[in-house]
Amino acid sequence: MRKQFLFLFLALSTGFFVQAQTRGTKVGYIDMEYILQNVPDYAEAQNQLEQKAQKWKQEIETKKIEIDKLKEALKAESPLLTKELINERETEIKFLENEKLEYQQKRFGANGDLIAQKLVLAKPIQDQVFTAVQDIAEAKKYDFIFDKSSDLTMLFAAKRFDVSDQVIRVLNRAEKREQLSKKQLKEEEAKENKEDALDENPILAERQKALDEKKAARDKIIADRKLLQEQKKKEFEERRKQLLAEREAKKNGTVSASTKTETAKTTEPANDTAKIAADEAKQKQIDAKAKTLEDRKKVVEERKKAAEERKNQVLADREAKKNGATPADDKTETAKIAETKTEAAPTEENVKTATKEVEQKQIDTKAKTLEDRKKVIEERKKALEEKKKKTLEEREALKKANEEKLKEKTKTN
Repeated sequence: MRKQFLFLFLALSTGFFVQAQTRGTKVGYIDMEYILQNVPDYAEAQNQLEQKAQKWKQEIETKKIEIDKLKEALKAESPLLTKELINERETEIKFLENEKLEYQQKRFGANGDLIAQKLVLAKPIQDQVFTAVQDIAEAKKYDFIFDKSSDLTMLFAAKRFDVSDQVIRVLNRAEKREQLSKKQLKEEEAKENKEDALDENPILAERQKALDEKKAARDKIIADRKLLQEQKKKEFEERRKQLLAEREAKKNGTVSASTKTETAKTTEPANDTAKIAADEAKQKQIDAKAKTLEDRKKVVEERKKAAEERKNQVLADREAKKNGATPADDKTETAKIAETKTEAAPTEENVKTATKEVEQKQIDTKAKTLEDRKKVIEERKKALEEKKKKTLEEREALKKANEEKLKEKTKTN
């Protein structure tokens, strides 16, 4: 019984120990191909290598075309040639084919120049990647970090264990630090700490990603709105310029090309005239408002001046009294004071009457503008009716002329 109890205790303790060990292990992986694609130096070198490879391919293609030409020439000339000459040419073609294959193998073979140069390019960056992986593993306490693109078969790997982006950031940081000042280095370190915190906490990373997406969408909406506003402004400015040009043309007695084309169309002139009338009416309203405002300003300024003059006069009279002026002067001064009192007393009434006058002027100007509008519309209507009549008369005349021509033709026939 005692032995069984000990055995159970030992089994449970080993199980707990194994579970703790497995729970504590931290595993990650990298994708070397993805990292190399996102390193700018390697991408530039890769482009240069691609250009070289294209050059080699072109050389192989030219050799192939030469061989094909020789083969076609041999086919065409074989009935005229002896066996010795045919054998010579065949051996020459074989030699050229072998030369082409050797060149192809030299450039694109398993141990060719392309693969060798790729390895040479990748070697320093791979070393940097390995050092970066070691630094990340030590800093974040990873137990294992695998390479996804190596011979190791990974049937499944969750994205949260991918350390490739962190490695790329470490490589880019190392390049940036060489070019930055002390202040910029501090800012960069703060940024790096934030990025590391996001890497460690996937929930925060997801939130940051969502915020970035929202910000990008907002910026896009703002940019679209600005574009629309600019387009509307442009359209408004173009329309305004066109209308001004038409008005100038009408004043000068000349008609622009656009107006000629508009008058040529029979359906559109009514709409255009209505627009012009509306614009003119708006302009008149604006002018009337401006005029009324100017009148008001003038009235206010005049009142201010009158009030200032009265004050100055009263003050001068008081000073004269204090200094002891002559009786005649006193009489004149008293008369003046009385006049000023009579003038100064009904100031409120004067203001009311002035405001009423201004209001009346506004009403009159509005009525005048309305009458002017009506007159313009009536004149345009009359002009349109006259044009319609003329066009109808012309059509009738053309119809009659056509009918007469037809009658003449029938008579001659």
